Amino acid sequence: MKTEIVEENVAVSSFAETQVDDGFSILMYKNETNTTKSVSRAVDSTYIQFHFCVKGKTTFVFNEGRYSLDILEENSLLLYNRQKQLPIHLEVQPSSWMVSILIPIKKFHGLFSQEADYISFLNDDNRDKKYYKDGVISPSMAIVLNQIINFNLNNSIKALYFKAKAYELISLYFSRSEDADVEQCPFLVDETNVIKIRQAKDIIVSRMAEPPSLQELADEIGLNIKKLKEGFKQIYGDSVFSFLFDYKMEVARKLLETGENNVNEVGLKVGYSTSSHFISAFKKKYGTTPKKYVMSLS
Repeated sequence: MKTEIVEENVAVSSFAETQVDDGFSILMYKNETNTTKSVSRAVDSTYIQFHFCVKGKTTFVFNEGRYSLDILEENSLLLYNRQKQLPIHLEVQPSSWMVSILIPIKKFHGLFSQEADYISFLNDDNRDKKYYKDGVISPSMAIVLNQIINFNLNNSIKALYFKAKAYELISLYFSRSEDADVEQCPFLVDETNVIKIRQAKDIIVSRMAEPPSLQELADEIGLNIKKLKEGFKQIYGDSVFSFLFDYKMEVARKLLETGENNVNEVGLKVGYSTSSHFISAFKKKYGTTPKKYVMSLS
């Protein structure tokens, strides 16, 4: 098995490609900066592409910029066109994570040779036609995606681990039932807990100005604090309040860009009772004050 690992890091953005088999690769993009990052890669027409937006938003740019398509957090996109090359050109938005799988059509078709009638675009009538499908990332798929992103085992097994996770992800993508039993991560007993943790994320985002305490949040979703903390870290790659801090700063940055609110008003909207606390938090995140950031936009 040929293994190739390519990594590039700039500040707090990163791109990594791991070749797990001949022509079969997993790509990861993590942009934790406050600017949009572009990622490009040539892909010929013999490949099928799976793209998963784990966090934030990414824009796919096609036909040299003449057409674009957004893929939002917790959504996926499948691309396949035997008649035309589909090179990857992504505009990865701030605070966004993407995972992509590239696999040759021939290898992919061999995985489902007994299921061609079930997976419509693989049957003989459609196998040479273009195909694309967007969809929602299921809780079980989210677990696998975060296991890929948060890989911290010995680097010598990375390709093997990623290969196993890629096949698991593809099988879940085409699962007949979203309720099918799957191996769970160590911290989450079942998918019900994953749904509860997503509810926790929705709660803190919707109440960011006055978020509940960790105990109140755990009580509201029906999990103990230990499972909430460990599960949130597993799915979103960060602690509850670190995630909330990043979210609040991103909202604040966008509000400042509109010019409709002054610094004090923006601080209040995202939950800071004093402008000094908001300015300090903003500077911690972006390395500049809100006022200087606004001035830099002029």
